[in-house]
Amino acid sequence: MKQSRFMSMVEAVTNVVVGYVLAIATQVVVFPWFGIEAGLAEHLTIGLAFVGVSLVRGYLLRRVFEAIRIGRAK
Repeated sequence: MKQSRFMSMVEAVTNVVVGYVLAIATQVVVFPWFGIEAGLAEHLTIGLAFVGVSLVRGYLLRRVFEAIRIGRAK
């Protein structure tokens, strides 16, 4: 069954949201190990800086793999 572009976007957004939450939690734990002081607002901003890139990456990779799958089915 072919995955629609909309469902590719839903998957990518879900992946990014889960990744964002995990990234913030990881930053809160790991930054102090390296002597990096950051408040919650800074952690959230740093995480947001990567959200757009992650969203585009996830969507494009899904579409590439979907195209490969469709190409092999022919």
